[in-house]
Amino acid sequence: KLISRKGCEKIVKLAYALAEAENRTNVACATKANIMKMTEGLLKRTFEDIAPEHPEIDSWHVIVDNCAHQLVKRPEQFEMIITTNMNGDILSDLTSALVGGLGFAPSANLGTDVAIFEAVHGSAPKYAGQDTINPTAMILSAVLMLRHMGELEAASSIENSVMATLASGVRTRDVMGDEGSVGTTEYTEAIIANLGKSVPEWTARPVKKIVMPVPRKDAAFVIPESVELIGVDVFFQTEETPDKVGEAAQRLAEGTVLELKMVECRGTQVWPKTRAQLDPTDVMRARFISRGSVITSDDILELLGRFGGRFNWVHVEKLRMFDGEPSFSRAQGEI
Repeated sequence: KLISRKGCEKIVKLAYALAEAENRTNVACATKANIMKMTEGLLKRTFEDIAPEHPEIDSWHVIVDNCAHQLVKRPEQFEMIITTNMNGDILSDLTSALVGGLGFAPSANLGTDVAIFEAVHGSAPKYAGQDTINPTAMILSAVLMLRHMGELEAASSIENSVMATLASGVRTRDVMGDEGSVGTTEYTEAIIANLGKSVPEWTARPVKKIVMPVPRKDAAFVIPESVELIGVDVFFQTEETPDKVGEAAQRLAEGTVLELKMVECRGTQVWPKTRAQLDPTDVMRARFISRGSVITSDDILELLGRFGGRFNWVHVEKLRMFDGEPSFSRAQGEI
């Protein structure tokens, strides 16, 4: 996946700005950094670098699958969660179910210069014109918009009115079922009639207008002091066994500055053999590493010329070290 330090800083700083505006007491960062160390790990490391700047807020990291478990088991422990796009897409649907469904889930897309507010659920064309849809998510999205604009009193008034309406028993079909429910129009009219009212069980959280953090102006990449080309990964199609592939690839590299280190399939080393048991596919990856001398793109092209005469290679990736650190990951079982 594509991810950058600059992008991670932007979302983490925005989360803390929002937490401060809404008087939140804790922020959790949910990632799969234990497996996806370079991408999800970048968000985790960025979060851990920025969190100490906000000592008044309790901050911690949680593995995203445990986060999903904890949200079902004890959701009250979370006030704000920072996560990556796909993880957030999943967790947001889970959390919406905890509060009644997607009909209650608003969203805010906050950019530096532009902000967009919309219901999480998107459109539902098959229900158009039937007067049955729950408009709460859209109304609460408008509440988020008003707060972003600094119209805090109006936002709280609408939110309190929504809660007063729900507490009075006026609810749509997705909450009540067919019996006792009201349509979109009647529900909305009840909210309008309840403006200015509130219920003891719920009062809108006191909030301030969010102060949007200023993003970095520099480029979203880091220029390393040193770059060293040390090898190449060659992805190819074959129906041969890993042993035959390994033997053939070794011979193809003879007499070049590169040597075969391993063959991988489905993320796991299959040559030399390991204890891993898996059903191979017809796409494998051969990793060639320098025998010790400096290598160039011409050396890789020479190897590809040989390799292409034996296997149908489909993709290559150079293996490079940036400031002495590898920019590539190892296969499971690779040493």
